[in-house]
Amino acid sequence: MKVLVTGSSGLIGSEAVTFFDNLGFSVTGVDNNLRAEFFGPKGDTNWNLQRLESLCRNFTHKHLDIRDRDAIEELIRVGRFDLVIHAAAQPSHDLAAKRPYEDFDVNAVGTLNLLESLRRHAPDSVFVFMSTNKVYGDGPNKIALVEKETRWDFADSRYQNGIAESFPIDQCLHSLFGVSKVSADLLTQEYGRYFGLKTGVFRGGCLTGPAHSGVELHGFLSYLVQQSIRNEDYTVFGYGGKQVRDQIHSHDVINAFWHFAQQPRNGEVYNLGGGKLNAASLLECVDLIENISGSRPNLSYSETNRIGDHICYYTDLGKMKSHFPNWGITYSLPQIIEEMVHTCRHSNN
Repeated sequence: MKVLVTGSSGLIGSEAVTFFDNLGFSVTGVDNNLRAEFFGPKGDTNWNLQRLESLCRNFTHKHLDIRDRDAIEELIRVGRFDLVIHAAAQPSHDLAAKRPYEDFDVNAVGTLNLLESLRRHAPDSVFVFMSTNKVYGDGPNKIALVEKETRWDFADSRYQNGIAESFPIDQCLHSLFGVSKVSADLLTQEYGRYFGLKTGVFRGGCLTGPAHSGVELHGFLSYLVQQSIRNEDYTVFGYGGKQVRDQIHSHDVINAFWHFAQQPRNGEVYNLGGGKLNAASLLECVDLIENISGSRPNLSYSETNRIGDHICYYTDLGKMKSHFPNWGITYSLPQIIEEMVHTCRHSNN
């Protein structure tokens, strides 16, 4: 099998490269380290590219920009890939507001370039798009919530297992990042439903793992672990640190993609996160990190939350588990943090 991975030096992309390389597949990665331009030296992913090139036997790197329509079309025309994992993105709410053209061109137009190239040259390929739960905008904030000692939670019993795919995505505040991802999300669905391509949309919760180049504007848990281990400053934006996220390890994300690739559908949508069992507030994550590492960050609090940020969000995994009963979460939140603490300490030595 021939696999193409966009954003191959990032968290999800690099996990996909190693996953499919270990299966013995031919893997081509596309990445131009735009994350370093977006987020500065801490966002640089060259270390991850070097790691992949040293570890993987069947990996070829292409320094391409997914906004380059002609280059992407030529890559797919020649490559004739069986599976495309599209994980390249501009991932930050705040940065999207400062650089709206780059945000939309990367997230929406880049996705269109890939889909149209596949329709023209490789219509039998399976296309997997790494979407985001931010397509739901601030809609989840309108659900009745209950404030507990260390977290917010859903008070409405209809959401006792989290947010499902039927939750509406329009008539709410998204941030420009959310809008560009909605555009790519709907494009991927439409190329499946209208043109009959085998496309799957995966709306991620908090995706994390040791290969994350976390920064303040993106990569919440990775950045929190880094700041904790170094006993450095961490600013909590809004909600008193009680905002809740569900964490999913990058391996479990790619394993979900692989299940879909073996039984693809046309324009299907899945919510993909750690689920209720891997959900925790920022304050609870700080305590978990301290229990595991003995270290914590120097917390400061801002009353201003990030625009469009969720107060409480965790994923209802019912549809994913129904379609693929052999898939499941294999990394608990403490296991995720233990691995990240170990990796962070090793990289600091």
